[in-house]
Amino acid sequence: MGWRCLSLGIICIASTCAAATPPCARIGPTSQSVKTDRELLRMLRGAREGDREAQFRAGLNYENGCGVPQDFARAAQWYRKAADNGHPVAQNNLGRLYLEGLGVAQSDAEAMKWYLRAASEGFAPAQNNVGYMYETGRAGGNTGASSRSDNEAVKWYRKAAESGSAAGELNLGLAYFNGTAIRQDLAEAVKWFRKSAAHGSGAACDQLGRAYQNGAGVARDDYVARNWYQLAISSGYRQAEQDLASLNNVPRHAASDVGTIQVRHPSGPEITF
Repeated sequence: MGWRCLSLGIICIASTCAAATPPCARIGPTSQSVKTDRELLRMLRGAREGDREAQFRAGLNYENGCGVPQDFARAAQWYRKAADNGHPVAQNNLGRLYLEGLGVAQSDAEAMKWYLRAASEGFAPAQNNVGYMYETGRAGGNTGASSRSDNEAVKWYRKAAESGSAAGELNLGLAYFNGTAIRQDLAEAVKWFRKSAAHGSGAACDQLGRAYQNGAGVARDDYVARNWYQLAISSGYRQAEQDLASLNNVPRHAASDVGTIQVRHPSGPEITF
């Protein structure tokens, strides 16, 4: 029996802050949150003078309410300026705002356009997001006709995975787990789950726990499964709490029907940096 998927792909975004109150925690590898009025003024001055990195930082700070009031419309304006100047992270983030209709009119077509531009620059999270758009049938825009293509989705997930995207690695692993547009290979799936877990994906830790619990692609080992579930929980992946409870409630040597295991995706976007 093939592996079944409960829901569809994981989408990558730049890291967001837990609250709109400054100062904000880690923003991303290419910028720091503003902590003083002087830093804010310097950032905004650079953004107005055409510095694409400052424009991106302005968008990120407005999106997250870091140092400034949260304002998605202004975030979109600054992201667009940086995106037009070729900033791939801004392009990716602008695509997400269009996908979710935050500060702009919701548009799958615009989201796909900006994801593709960032992906063409080799930006791994955007490559994953293009795969997500194909997997969910949203690559063709708001036409009402599905543009779902598992082949295209897997192609882009592989690009993202090979570029080191945790979400791309997880999604490629799930494709191998499910045999989606690719020959089913549980051992190969586990390999990609390990890579994704090493890059911080709690969802991948949970998948490894399920693999060890059910002997899927690895030898069954409840002790190792429990450790992976606990690591997933410590990473903030709450679904693993149910999986750990399920493991604890099953007799250690009980047989499992691997063919009925359902591969899960997180219910929302995965933060990759």
